[in-house]
Amino acid sequence: MNNIDSQITFCSVSDLERTSRFWGERMGLELVLDQGTCRIYHTTGKAYLGFCQRDGVAAVEQIILTIVSEEVDAWHARLVASGAEIDHEPRHNPAYGIYHFFARDPDGYRVEIQRFDDPAWNSPGDD
Repeated sequence: MNNIDSQITFCSVSDLERTSRFWGERMGLELVLDQGTCRIYHTTGKAYLGFCQRDGVAAVEQIILTIVSEEVDAWHARLVASGAEIDHEPRHNPAYGIYHFFARDPDGYRVEIQRFDDPAWNSPGDD
């Protein structure tokens, strides 16, 4: 089996500076590498989000960038206070056993903040 050292999800954006303000300031993620036209932010453990300047590319509605946290209500309050676009208030979704809400980043990507209600969820980093 091949080992995986880390994971990065890259998204194309139309305005890297605006996007960087959202993920760096509003979301509070640490910028770990600025490659000029791409910036990579640390999310947790060895997982990262990368954003690259690409003209003429729109966010894909099917992509959801999900942040898992026990502090859903605190994240909601932080994003509302920062003026972020919020799709709905935090709520339980019994179909998936989660408590969550959706926001939008400046490029229209859906950002979901959620926690699992299901006690069977055991993130590999929790061991």
